Amino acid sequence: QVQLVESGGGLVQAGGSLRLSCAASRSLFSIDVMGWYRQVPGKQREWVATITSGGTTNYADSVKGRFTISRDSAKNTVYLQMNSLKPEDIAVYYCNARIKSSVYWGQGTQVTVSS
Repeated sequence: QVQLVESGGGLVQAGGSLRLSCAASRSLFSIDVMGWYRQVPGKQREWVATITSGGTTNYADSVKGRFTISRDSAKNTVYLQMNSLKPEDIAVYYCNARIKSSVYWGQGTQVTVSS
């Protein structure tokens, strides 16, 4: 099992930046894939970015070139640096961890972008 705690959400103007953090309760090297998802009310949860235990990253087309996923293994923390934010990025952002066939979620953090 793993517990995930997100932080860093908030209100930012369009074009601004935010960095989300996700602290895991175990070593990132013991987690197959860490990722970020987002959800707006009435819509399905949407994949944003992932990073594997080997360091491979992938991004949704909607955020490619603006968002960067990274990790600090010493702190068991994964980050999502979000630049050039747009109103369409407004959502609750969730951290996700996959360990073999099990999936774990954080509680979510709200990101709001004002136009």
